[in-house]
Amino acid sequence: MKKRFLFKSAMTLVAGLVVSTAHAAWPERPITMIVPWGAGGGTDATARIIAAQLEKELGQPVNVVNRTGGNGVVGHSAIAKAKPDGYTLGMLTVEIAMMKKQGLTTLSPADYTPLALMNVDPAAVSVSASSPYKTMAELIDAIKANPGKLKASGTGQGGIWHIALAGLLKNLNIDPLAAPFVPSNGAAPAMLELAAGGIDIVPTSLPEARSMIDAGKARPLAVMADKREPLYPDVPTLKESIGSDWTTGVWRGIAGPKGLPEDVTQKMVAALKNINQSKEFTDFMKSRGFGVGYAGGADYGVFMQKSEAEFGEVIAAIGMAREPAK
Repeated sequence: MKKRFLFKSAMTLVAGLVVSTAHAAWPERPITMIVPWGAGGGTDATARIIAAQLEKELGQPVNVVNRTGGNGVVGHSAIAKAKPDGYTLGMLTVEIAMMKKQGLTTLSPADYTPLALMNVDPAAVSVSASSPYKTMAELIDAIKANPGKLKASGTGQGGIWHIALAGLLKNLNIDPLAAPFVPSNGAAPAMLELAAGGIDIVPTSLPEARSMIDAGKARPLAVMADKREPLYPDVPTLKESIGSDWTTGVWRGIAGPKGLPEDVTQKMVAALKNINQSKEFTDFMKSRGFGVGYAGGADYGVFMQKSEAEFGEVIAAIGMAREPAK
């Protein structure tokens, strides 16, 4: 009996060591990086440079897989539903902070293990070069004096650029619907419409407005950030121009499904911090006109929760809040 007991104890110890050793060796095989948007876009490009750098950090291939559809719901769902073993990760985008509030899904930032915020591009407010409004204060005065007259565009109804402008107006105690939002298939066609005189305002990021600004067809009035953007250092912040503390924009970060093992989480957080600070990553982002932002682990989770709360208030204010189907 004593020998049998000692044998079982020894086998249990060996099994535990085997499991521990196998787990500590993560990653032992290739990792999948899910991107909720199509190949060739900004999110895809950002994910691929991160994946390439992760391969150097972790010593295993990181394969990018685009899972598109449902305004980002399909890809974000695939990340959340993956096995939490560290072999399926993904890039979350700003839409995850809006989807549930708009009734598109039951998913929220709480359904993930946050690893790192990697990119932030604040919204900016642009008008056409021929617009009579030379400053943000002049534009806001015109919106207040003539509610409903000046029209904005830049994305679909309820998209990030719609929320950005509506949130600003709400922050200033102006009806968020005072500048009607015309849906578009993105910032690029909206900027063309702005230059043609079909709309009056495009609240999009400076990188997305860049081509029209550089061509002398659009004029940026202010950026919705805490500090000026290096891309256009002469463009003031909202705080500087009109005293508003409203800040928002698009962001992208890396996360895993909820319940990732702590050691995997810590290893990923450290790797992503190294990448975020690397010359290769910062040079790539600068070449694309993308901003570099960072919040690691739990701080990224807090950042997403704050975004969701702020967006939820704006979505309700413009009448687009919906209960998701169970």
